[in-house]
Amino acid sequence: MSNEIAPLTDPGLPEHIHRKADVDPIAAKKAERQVGILFLLSVLGTILFVYSYVGIDEDVFIFLPIMGNTNAHQLFLGLGLAMSLFFIGMAAVHWAKTLMPDHEVIDIRKEQRSKDEDRAQFVATVKERGGEAGLGRRPFIKRTMGLALGLVGISPILLLRDLGPLPENDLNTTNWAAGTRLVTDPGNRPIKPSDLEVGGVVQVQPEFPPGKERHLDDIAQDSVLLIRIRPEEFNLTPERLSWTYQGIIAFSKICSHMGCAVALYEQTTKHLLCPCHQSTFDVTRAAKVIFGPAARPLPQLAITVDSEGYLVAQAPFNEAVGPSFWGRDSQ
Repeated sequence: MSNEIAPLTDPGLPEHIHRKADVDPIAAKKAERQVGILFLLSVLGTILFVYSYVGIDEDVFIFLPIMGNTNAHQLFLGLGLAMSLFFIGMAAVHWAKTLMPDHEVIDIRKEQRSKDEDRAQFVATVKERGGEAGLGRRPFIKRTMGLALGLVGISPILLLRDLGPLPENDLNTTNWAAGTRLVTDPGNRPIKPSDLEVGGVVQVQPEFPPGKERHLDDIAQDSVLLIRIRPEEFNLTPERLSWTYQGIIAFSKICSHMGCAVALYEQTTKHLLCPCHQSTFDVTRAAKVIFGPAARPLPQLAITVDSEGYLVAQAPFNEAVGPSFWGRDSQ
């Protein structure tokens, strides 16, 4: 019995099967139209993206009654950009599979740098194969591809719009002002101290004058939690105590760490908890941070009552609400 191993032989390439578009001009023309249509679908996707970015107002809820403009804005932004990129990819793949050259090439390994004549031959081959790709002979594909690639390039330019304008003083101010009534959210109903029992919590917003519309940014910045405890349970400075009314204290609902909504109140411990990163604030000590990554107490809103007995703000917040940012004054 021989232990000799038979030498390996080159099996060669299987017989080449020509595509339909290679032998049938009608099939080639059909494939060309399909590629062009895919590029045009990409154009429609880019147009949808651009319209969604500049044409849908996030703050007005009249575009789609079912989902609201904010959801429509996000949905069509995603769909438009996905369509524009997806159909460019589909067109390129379909073009390569149906119209570009389909012959196999064997490249024998050589030293790392080819000879000058080989390099020149490579350049000539690239030019030759580029001509065989048919871009010059297929003006419909050339024009639709140029249109699709040109329009999709607008997308990152549009996104630069989010870099400005500068916020100026918007991060430091809210709609709270001296004499502004506290109204329930939702419900928009003014509140009297008797409406809130000891241990009770209610979310409020500043009352807007007739004709002024409340936008999403307003809701995000202005949200305040009203909490009522027994006055003797407070451990506050005289100034901070004067900001309360009959055991009712008001804090910004926006966490001073990352801007999440501080929505959990433990009645027994008098603690407010942010569910995002577990920052914990002590209500009895002016929302002092007792646990978690937050570096600042929640801003306190000074409150009192007006001549009709409704709760109102004594003054605006004494500091910016929400997470810290560059240029914010320390308190």
